[in-house]
Amino acid sequence: MTPPLVHLALPPGERLAAYQPTADAGTILGVLAWCASAAGVAGLIIVGIQMSIQLRRGEPGEGGAFFRGFFYVTLGCLLATTAGPLVAFLGNLSLL
Repeated sequence: MTPPLVHLALPPGERLAAYQPTADAGTILGVLAWCASAAGVAGLIIVGIQMSIQLRRGEPGEGGAFFRGFFYVTLGCLLATTAGPLVAFLGNLSLL
């Protein structure tokens, strides 16, 4: 019995074509980086507001929760804004 995906294989000696993104790919990554930066700033403002509202409550260990929120917002913003430069650094990602 022939496996069901055998007809999808390339003939011997042939290679897959390299992916060439359009010119709009850089624009889309730039807009996404700006949106991620704006979301990161909004997230830091929200964490700061939560800290100021809960200031008088004084539960022990509460600062760790705010630091964790600050860390996650900063990490997410950093990851999203470096997506464009990482793609540019990696260059051609063709399957040779």
